[in-house]
Amino acid sequence: MVLGQAQQQEFDAMIRVTVSYPAQENARFDHSYYQQHHAQLIHQQLDAHGLLKLEIDQCLADGAGKAPPIVAAAHLFFADMAQFQAAFAAGGKALNEDIVNYSDIVPVVTISQVIA
Repeated sequence: MVLGQAQQQEFDAMIRVTVSYPAQENARFDHSYYQQHHAQLIHQQLDAHGLLKLEIDQCLADGAGKAPPIVAAAHLFFADMAQFQAAFAAGGKALNEDIVNYSDIVPVVTISQVIA
């Protein structure tokens, strides 16, 4: 897909923060709580600070149809790194404190620049 100049500018600094939960034997992850409550908390804590979009994944399988390497992921989109940093400075503590309500897995955070 070829983007027009205006569309490309939207992506030039857009930041995607991916919070993933690696699959672990005997680990606990409550997808219902994550999707119904934690997702709402993300919006409550971050929308006013620049969260543009939230996507939640419940992982089903890897490419070979076997158990996935991660059980769930959230993708949070911000206009730029400064908005991401401000949002997490404001709401990150509440989000981190909520993890114990749905999982005992330590999440892995990856920050990416959206390029297309």
